[in-house]
Amino acid sequence: MSEYPYAGYAGQYLRVDLTKGNIQKLPIPLDWVENYLGGNGIGVKILWDEVPANIQPLDPENKLIIATGPLCGLPIPNTGRLEFIAKSPLTGIYGDSNAGGHFGPELKFAGYDLIVFEGQAPEPVYLSIHDDRVELHPAKHLWGRDTFTTEALLQQEHQDPNLRVACIGPAGEHLVRYASIQVTYRRSAARSGMGAVMGAKQLKAVAVRGTGGIRLAEPVKMQALALKLHQRIRTNPFYRSVHTYGTPGLVALMQPIGRFPTQNFRYGSFDGFEDISGEALREQHLLRDTACYSCPIGCDKVYTVTDGEYAGTLNSSVEYETLNALGARLCVRQLDAVLKANERCDALGLDTISAGGAIAFAMELAEKGILGPAEMDGLDLRWGDARTLITLLERIAARQGFLGDLLAEGTARAAHWLGRGSERYAMHVKGQDIPAQDGRAQQSMGLAHVTSSRGADHLKAFPVLDETGAIEEAVRRYGDKYLPDLVNPLATQYKAFLVKDCEDYAAIVDSSGNCKSGGTFVMAEIYWQDQAEAIRLATGMEMSVSRLCQTGERIYNLMRCYNALHGITCEDDTLPWRFTQIPSPSGNARGSICHLEIMLPEYYRLRGWDARTGLPTQRTLARLGLEAAHSRLRAAVASGASKAAYEQLGWSPPYVGPTKDAL
Repeated sequence: MSEYPYAGYAGQYLRVDLTKGNIQKLPIPLDWVENYLGGNGIGVKILWDEVPANIQPLDPENKLIIATGPLCGLPIPNTGRLEFIAKSPLTGIYGDSNAGGHFGPELKFAGYDLIVFEGQAPEPVYLSIHDDRVELHPAKHLWGRDTFTTEALLQQEHQDPNLRVACIGPAGEHLVRYASIQVTYRRSAARSGMGAVMGAKQLKAVAVRGTGGIRLAEPVKMQALALKLHQRIRTNPFYRSVHTYGTPGLVALMQPIGRFPTQNFRYGSFDGFEDISGEALREQHLLRDTACYSCPIGCDKVYTVTDGEYAGTLNSSVEYETLNALGARLCVRQLDAVLKANERCDALGLDTISAGGAIAFAMELAEKGILGPAEMDGLDLRWGDARTLITLLERIAARQGFLGDLLAEGTARAAHWLGRGSERYAMHVKGQDIPAQDGRAQQSMGLAHVTSSRGADHLKAFPVLDETGAIEEAVRRYGDKYLPDLVNPLATQYKAFLVKDCEDYAAIVDSSGNCKSGGTFVMAEIYWQDQAEAIRLATGMEMSVSRLCQTGERIYNLMRCYNALHGITCEDDTLPWRFTQIPSPSGNARGSICHLEIMLPEYYRLRGWDARTGLPTQRTLARLGLEAAHSRLRAAVASGASKAAYEQLGWSPPYVGPTKDAL
């Protein structure tokens, strides 16, 4: 293959037709990299072009895209990330999931920036990549195996302990709508049900070994920039805490501000938080520190349980979100049980956030008498019952029994199917379970949950400046004109501005191949200017901050347009009643509700979206080079296609009507 015009990219991608067993090696169109960079930017472009609204997520015609970006595999900090993109089985709209580790760099070292899977294999297969050799292999012997066993068997089969594997477990095979893809080593591409897409395609795994390198446009300057950024991160005042505890360190920070969801979001604080905190995790269960590719932070850890009922449990990548979803949200305070539950989710291939959300939903329905004894399959759905938690995870992954099969559909679909007033206890946005934040305690995060392109989510915007009042970082980013409201978590002023800026930047990070832990989480030590410079030095592409900002906007607007083809409008940009009607009873947020009615109109104005519909205007799309998108949207609305697609989603909007329930 001739040299690709831009360095930093391998310059080619794989298109795998699973139905026919054909594999093509194709050059990456220049339009893709010049206007969408990589990662989920290119991913949404492919969905927009190739997966229309009438295609169901588990149909063979859905595409699964595995995509790196121009910074993935480079010496810049935290460049081990890659994206999995498809129409989501959980939400029925745009879906993606991000994972770290070493799989992404390995794919680029093998000579490929992305893979597009289409069709459906007649029987289980896996794809193996070893530089130029790319082959589909039978996977009947792997079907039914958990993710740990699958990875080990593939490494044995290829006689290579360094083989990088992305695979699904039983949950993906059984089409659980929030099944994850597990990525070497024990990293999870968990949200939006990408594992179910693999399962529907009968694709068990992708195994990669690459021995090549990555060409850089200006290697000497890139090395100097990488050194500067590594040093800057290591001298950040938050570095020591993040390195020591990882994201579990957030438990103790979120508890007093009332942003640690408990008992299906009734409360924002948990009286057993110290038992499942980052400090307890490190003191009682730490085995060793570890890190993803080119990471100076090392927020990842390996944990083990050495005694008691769950002795022998081994975990990596235990996150704040998991401690909440499988702990506080269910009122489970036994840390060893939470670790066991996390291990089972990784082995079975389940998103811990949606699994915990579904089980919390079931526990509340049992408490309210909406689920009867005959529908509980012999389980005692009491708050805090760790054994019920672990048993239910197994049943969900296997779709076993009434309850296991119901909850495997996800909270929103389960509520839609069950009815009986259960919808009011389904804590979701656009079909995806709300993660471990409470919009009453942090207004910007409440807004971010409803404007996220993949349903309820914190990482599409990741507005961390107002979590605990990061004044110095706010001044460094924006000056002091937005203070003090910008960093006040309970204030609504300027939060639309903050969320839009963070969404545009996060779209760039997710399309470049680096990690928000090295950028946004460690107080934005890598921000617009450094990101633009890194992309320019890597690729040779002219990349100003203004061009990069416009690219982020283009990506986020195309995601909104894709969702609009499925009937998504401003009416879906809403939170369940608990956040907008019931004042928080917890911590610093006591008495507060989330004021979407104040923030959303300002957000639409800043985005250039129509305030009546929440959709991008013709003028906005033209400015971003997306003129054709407006014509397609208008035609979909006029023909009723978007309404028909919405009716096929299989979930109802969150319950937002009046209620007499105080908590």
